[in-house]
Amino acid sequence: MENCYWPHDAPPWLLSPAAAADDRAASASRSHSEAEKRRRDRINAQLSTLRKLIPKSEKMDKAALLGHVVDHVKEQRQRAKEASKSSSSMPSEIDEVIIDQHHESEHIKASICCDDRPELFAELKAALKPLEATILEAEVTSLGGRIKANFIISAAMANQHTLKMALTRLLISSGSGSSGYGTRSKRQRFFYPTSR
Repeated sequence: MENCYWPHDAPPWLLSPAAAADDRAASASRSHSEAEKRRRDRINAQLSTLRKLIPKSEKMDKAALLGHVVDHVKEQRQRAKEASKSSSSMPSEIDEVIIDQHHESEHIKASICCDDRPELFAELKAALKPLEATILEAEVTSLGGRIKANFIISAAMANQHTLKMALTRLLISSGSGSSGYGTRSKRQRFFYPTSR
């Protein structure tokens, strides 16, 4: 036992109860200190990574850096919300009608996506007339021969179901495709130039 080291020059089983308790407390304190150091090292490594990701943050203290990161995350969240809002108004390749209640009001929110064609709005007006529906607000986006129109509608004689049926009939009666139309919308000329 020449090579063994005991803190009190005696093996633990020969120590008095008070000395053994002191030895355990010192060992627990060392373990706690080592765990705290590892935790601080992990935090500092993550803060270092944040400094690399966030512009102009090299000389900030930890609290200022975290405040800057919070502001940056809020800004990115707002940008994502705006991007998703604008992408929801872009026409898709799928013909569809979506009807929903508009915020807790009696108005109906309607969306139609289909091929763009000159007579679409006249057809839409004809479809809404028997329902005594009035378009209060409209947002129309046309891109690449497709159109998406979002409406807020006040309908005296219609509910969500009857409005969806009327707009779906409009899609079905249109032939659901540009092949049935000899005339193209002026908006499409930018995307599909005519051959000469």
